[in-house]
Amino acid sequence: MTIDLPPGLVMVCGAVLIPFLRGRAKSALLLLLPLLALAAVHTAPEGTWWTFSFLGHDLALLRMDRLSRVFGYIFSLIAFIGFVYSLEVKDDLQHTAAMVYAGSALGVTFAGDFFSLYVFWEFMALASAFLVLAGRTASARAAAFRYVLVHLAGGLVFLAGILLHLSKTGGLGVDYIGLDGAGSWLIFTGIAVNAAIPPLHPWLKDAYPEGTPTSSVFLSAFTTKSAVYLMARAYPGAEILIWLGAVMTFFPIFYAVLENDIRGVLSYSLINQVGFMMCGIGIGTTLAINGTVSHAFCHILYKALLFMAAGSVLHVTGRIRCTDLGGLYKTMPLTCIFCIVGAASISAFPLFSGFVSKSMIVSAAGHNHLIVVWLMLQFASAGVFHHAGIKVPFFIFFSHDAHIRAKDPPWNMLAAMGSAAFLCVFLGVYPAPLYAILPYPVDYIPYTGAHVIGQLQLLMFGALAFALLILSGIYPAEMRAVNLDTDWFYRKGGAAVTRWADRALNPLNAVSERLVVDGAVAGLARLSVDAPARIILMLLSACWHLAGIRGEELARRKAVAARNVREGMLPAGLGALLGGVILVCAFLLA
Repeated sequence: MTIDLPPGLVMVCGAVLIPFLRGRAKSALLLLLPLLALAAVHTAPEGTWWTFSFLGHDLALLRMDRLSRVFGYIFSLIAFIGFVYSLEVKDDLQHTAAMVYAGSALGVTFAGDFFSLYVFWEFMALASAFLVLAGRTASARAAAFRYVLVHLAGGLVFLAGILLHLSKTGGLGVDYIGLDGAGSWLIFTGIAVNAAIPPLHPWLKDAYPEGTPTSSVFLSAFTTKSAVYLMARAYPGAEILIWLGAVMTFFPIFYAVLENDIRGVLSYSLINQVGFMMCGIGIGTTLAINGTVSHAFCHILYKALLFMAAGSVLHVTGRIRCTDLGGLYKTMPLTCIFCIVGAASISAFPLFSGFVSKSMIVSAAGHNHLIVVWLMLQFASAGVFHHAGIKVPFFIFFSHDAHIRAKDPPWNMLAAMGSAAFLCVFLGVYPAPLYAILPYPVDYIPYTGAHVIGQLQLLMFGALAFALLILSGIYPAEMRAVNLDTDWFYRKGGAAVTRWADRALNPLNAVSERLVVDGAVAGLARLSVDAPARIILMLLSACWHLAGIRGEELARRKAVAARNVREGMLPAGLGALLGGVILVCAFLLA
């Protein structure tokens, strides 16, 4: 069966029906729409479809090739898993926002022009903001407000770049751009905001931990990975991405080590993983692009699995901080197993999905003799195992016994986690189906003796570092501290600018108000009100002078006339005379 519809529109339009359905009908719709989108992705032939003209430009809602198809597969698949996970949620706001969010990400993926892409881009930002807002706490509302400000600002930069690109090239096609002008740099910056490239990254850690247990699963999947897709489409081989990506893999490790909130740890880990993808895009070879795309595919699965495990713990215990949890393996065994699978996958442990994808990017760096970058990626790989592979499951399920006797979450949450865990193991053991859908033919064998042994050595190094932190007493004491990120500069800087503007510009405003508003403008206003009266008094005074009236009688008549003018009491003949004078003047001027 062929579904001849843009996959994104299937979900965005279907989201309108969600608030009007109840019970099983609503659950069926939530699961059906992602499956329809997945079928549309699978059956659509390669090429450009759903094209039409708008303001003299050709727009396309469905541009299908190997790059867009693989992202379409994973976006549709994770949307289905996410809605299975959230079936028990009775909140139309979350369901509708999540469906629009996922559909908009698909819209971005398959847009063949920058105009329709930008529309979906902004829909994605607004829908995801509502998912943050769904936390319905003061901190969630504040985080959602900051999230909207950041992404709308990034969207404006993105739009400015699109317009400059249009004026330069005359076209709106979404293809390779390269960094060769102001427009391309602005587009790059707009995408970089969504990709959480430093120093534009703090919005991610600020917002994602504030969502509900279910909304954080969707948040982890779409915004950053749609940015990865666009970078791979428009800027492959951009050297700056090599170094930005390497830095992204490096610095979040230190924040994640000290972060207390489990979802905060996973947020920093997400930035770290996107750094690998950016580095691969910057290298730009076929091996690197294949590694980036496959790593994005695997990352969406195991990161969602980890967020689902954390959300399940939050759902049944009401706690999410490392120092408040521990010992849950006794009463939540299935959640514990799924979390360990996600942790092993993100750590690139052999036989798990991260091992068959991340190593392609690291190998591409080695093949291109980027020694410094290769070393940074190797260090980052060890760091991932430290903070996400060990820390997350250790503090939730092992560590000290927090005397919490919560049970595993409802069946739908377990089913969603189980399906994601199965895919993580399946792709790790048998990566051929994944390699078959990548943009370029794959000539890469992950399971070589040197690769397996080298990766195991890195993992043991990360385990040693974790053990030393435990033995030294740094864990868990330092996790109670507040981490300062780069947002400190613009938060404090913004407050400083506001204070400076208040002191420097408000006095100027006061002077301007006295001179312009209270002075010139007020004078013109009074003149506009008094002008007719002054003209009439001048005419009357001239007539009285001609009639020989002087002295006290003239002063008395002027006072009476001024009062009558103000009260609107004028002789009919005088009004007609004034009207005639005005008409004569107008005739002469014309």
